[in-house]
Amino acid sequence: MKKSLLAQRAWLVRSKASAIATGAVAASWLLLQSLVALPAVAQTAEEQEPITYGQLLDKIEEGEVTRVEIDSTRGVANVRLEGESEDDPLQQVTLFANDGNRELLQRLDEYDVEYGALEVADNSALTWLATNSLLALILIFGLLMILRRSAGSAGGAMNFGRSRARFQMEAKTGVLFDDVAGIEEAKEELQEVVTFLKNPERFTAIGARIPKGVLLVGPPGTGKTLLAKAVAGEAGVPFFSISGSEFVEMFVGVGASRVRDLFKKAKENAPCIVFIDEIDAVGRQRGAGIGGGNDEREQTLNQLLTEMDGFEGNSGIIVVAATNRPDVLDSALLRPGRFDRQVIVDLPGYQGRLGILEVHARDKKIEDDVSLEAIARRTPGFSGAELANLLNEAAILTARRRKDAITMTEISDAIDRVTFGLTLTPLLDSKKKRLIAYHEVGHAFVSALLEHANPIDKVSIIPRSGGIGGFVSYLPKDDRGDDGLVSYAELVDRITIALGGRAAEETVFGVDEVTPGAANDIEQVTNIARQMITRFGMSELGSFALESPNSEVFLGGNFMQRSEYSEDVAAKIDRQVREMVKGCHAKARQILKNHRPLVDRLVDMVIERETIDGDEFCRIVSEYVELPKRDLVKSGS
Repeated sequence: MKKSLLAQRAWLVRSKASAIATGAVAASWLLLQSLVALPAVAQTAEEQEPITYGQLLDKIEEGEVTRVEIDSTRGVANVRLEGESEDDPLQQVTLFANDGNRELLQRLDEYDVEYGALEVADNSALTWLATNSLLALILIFGLLMILRRSAGSAGGAMNFGRSRARFQMEAKTGVLFDDVAGIEEAKEELQEVVTFLKNPERFTAIGARIPKGVLLVGPPGTGKTLLAKAVAGEAGVPFFSISGSEFVEMFVGVGASRVRDLFKKAKENAPCIVFIDEIDAVGRQRGAGIGGGNDEREQTLNQLLTEMDGFEGNSGIIVVAATNRPDVLDSALLRPGRFDRQVIVDLPGYQGRLGILEVHARDKKIEDDVSLEAIARRTPGFSGAELANLLNEAAILTARRRKDAITMTEISDAIDRVTFGLTLTPLLDSKKKRLIAYHEVGHAFVSALLEHANPIDKVSIIPRSGGIGGFVSYLPKDDRGDDGLVSYAELVDRITIALGGRAAEETVFGVDEVTPGAANDIEQVTNIARQMITRFGMSELGSFALESPNSEVFLGGNFMQRSEYSEDVAAKIDRQVREMVKGCHAKARQILKNHRPLVDRLVDMVIERETIDGDEFCRIVSEYVELPKRDLVKSGS
């Protein structure tokens, strides 16, 4: 019976050993089992007082031990004492080294005590193998992660010289030529490009050759990138788009490599369009003397020139580029064969502004009494982006005021906000507010009495962000704006009007009370007067261009600016500017002195209402003074 019990225990132990042989998972299970068994062992130890090795030997001599099972692997002996039943757990006694175990066996044989050796598999090797296997797996996993990251870095290094152009097989930009307004001439030229890509036989039948490059030139916000999107949307051919700054890197040769890779991909997908935005980042003039011949930007530009028109042709590839600084581009880039056409995308005129407003008003709720024609007349010099922002600001104001649709009030406030800044808290009735009122009324009153001045839109003393205490806005006389032909008399009147604010301060408060509020006016006056003398030939010095309009220094240009006139001529220029400004200033002061009571009445009205419409202002002035007749040309006529 006892031997069968030993056999069963041995079988259980062997089955446990075979279960552990599964590797790292079995090792974890064994560790868990040992942790679970610890409380049971502790509980047994608490119930029975442990027997020491010496006590075991004494009990063997006294005949109190009936059975001993020796577990040499664990170094313990399971002991059954006299009077214990078969169901009672065996007591464990810790053994000494091998010499101590030999003494125990001698005592057991001497006193004829039944004993046996417990066959337990040696798990030390298996535990060592499982532990080291787990460590090896962790190490291998870490190495694989490092190798994977290294491979990714190596791949990134290999891709360093590849083009970053966005490629679309058929660019679905959501923009068509119908969505582009205000630049009809540019649209017409680019429509020819689209037509050539769709029906080349129409042109090649008569020997026409497709332009290799089209350069879009114009001020910021006029719609150059929008035109490129429209070309991509209309053409239905592969479209590559990239910025000029993405070619330039710190390492020499990377930009040139990207240019080669871009045109290689374009050749594989010809016919196609390549759009390079802000090409001035890479196409500036060469030969600045910085970096020598190995300058990264020059290397990139040389490669671009070769790809556009080099020894090998790029048939079917049309390069469309955009810039607002054509003056800094290299002459080799602008020649025919590379950029055959330069499409000017200028500020829109009246009809153009009206078309842009109609496009951006499609998705906005606008009252029926809002006149887009009136808005177009009030916004000469606005670009397409500024007009879009104007309607967006009007929509924001409408939502803030909890209205259902945009009215002319919101449009007018949005124009003021875009032009002059955000409205601030109005000033209290104080000396500062009265001084600002006299300053602005001085501008408006002088302009009302001058023949060549623009009509007044409104007079306001509500402060704006940016340090603006008040303003006088004007309506254009025609669609030319500030870039049209302006006569000598108109320029002189502009100087006089600009000095009206300072003249009002001096007339009412005295020279000792003038403020820096006229600083911007004086700067404008000096600029106009100097250009009249040095560029427009409108002085006694004669029709000489003594200064050039573009005197800025840029990379690739001349760093040494030479004087274009002698010191004697410079003194004469200063004298002419001073005399012209002094004469206009005296004229403004005389106008205000002659009508001081009317000016005071207008100031009181402006302080009370803070904003006066231009028509009402002129109506009040006309009750006392005969206003000059102006030959106004309506915008868009």
